Amino acid sequence: MDSVNRQWRLVRRPVGAAKVSDMEFHEGDIPDASALADGQILVRTSVFLHAPTMRNWMDEPGNNYYPSVPLGAPMLATCAGTVVASKDPRFTPGDRVTTIGSWQDYAIVDANVMPVRPVRPDVSLVQAMGPLGMNALTAYMGMTKIGRPEPGDVLVVSGAAGSTGSVAGQIGKIMGCRVIGIAGSTDKCNYLTQDLGFDAAINYRDTNVEQEIRALAPAGINVFFDNVGGEILQAAVENIAKNGVIVLCGQIAGYDNSEPISGPRNMMRLVYGSVRMQGFLLGDFEAEIPTATDQLWEWLSAGKIKHREDLREGFESLPESFGDLSKGLNDGTLLVVTQDQEAHSTAL
Repeated sequence: MDSVNRQWRLVRRPVGAAKVSDMEFHEGDIPDASALADGQILVRTSVFLHAPTMRNWMDEPGNNYYPSVPLGAPMLATCAGTVVASKDPRFTPGDRVTTIGSWQDYAIVDANVMPVRPVRPDVSLVQAMGPLGMNALTAYMGMTKIGRPEPGDVLVVSGAAGSTGSVAGQIGKIMGCRVIGIAGSTDKCNYLTQDLGFDAAINYRDTNVEQEIRALAPAGINVFFDNVGGEILQAAVENIAKNGVIVLCGQIAGYDNSEPISGPRNMMRLVYGSVRMQGFLLGDFEAEIPTATDQLWEWLSAGKIKHREDLREGFESLPESFGDLSKGLNDGTLLVVTQDQEAHSTAL
């Protein structure tokens, strides 16, 4: 076992995008396994996911639906690792799990409060956090449980080249949709159409998104999978079809502002169009995650879904690599590997 427990602690509330200076490195003692309370487990972390929503967690408390990290505490994060001690009968030392932990080598997790999910024995922790991870599962639930498109429907995905959007669009193709992605560069748009099989892509940086959607989908959008919010959501509302569905997955456009982002301005269009707009969290479908994981693995194995991970190495890189996420400098699901051998091995 290691001799120290490395941590990255949040020491100031970010203004705008999170910076390395908002964090502080600390070395402390490894938690005493004998002091675990009932329902708690001690996890040795190996892989961390960087997700845009983590920026919300750095703000002052105020939104009851997401946590606020106390100043001086390790930064919350989705992670994967190995159970080293347990006071929960569902988990034993040696189990590999994904959970909501924190930026530290050894994290105490209350399994009655935070989701703790076993990792399939035939996949690595990197695979469990990438193609089978939170973002891919969120895309699956948003498409199959909220969007529920019919064959022939027009699906538009914002943030389409991102970790969640790219999977949502590919699931849409599997479900028989005509898929249009919205992304922020020519390279990303080419990736969507040439590599992932999207039918069309819109670069929001060099075109009028509302007009481009209207040209590509003159009969309107049947399902809009929204990761961005703001003006891109407004452009979709202006093009939504009768009985259309808007899946509210994220609001990337407002994460760095520390202020709630405005909703659509033309609400009567939703009323007159009998449009359903629904937000969701992955945890809303916790009982269905094992089935969803099996289906994603089947599609991945069959080549029906492609996924790419941007792997960063080293515990020391956590704050800097998170900053790259807000700048769009990642190329796929952004993961930080801190224990290389454990991260890339399976249990078989």
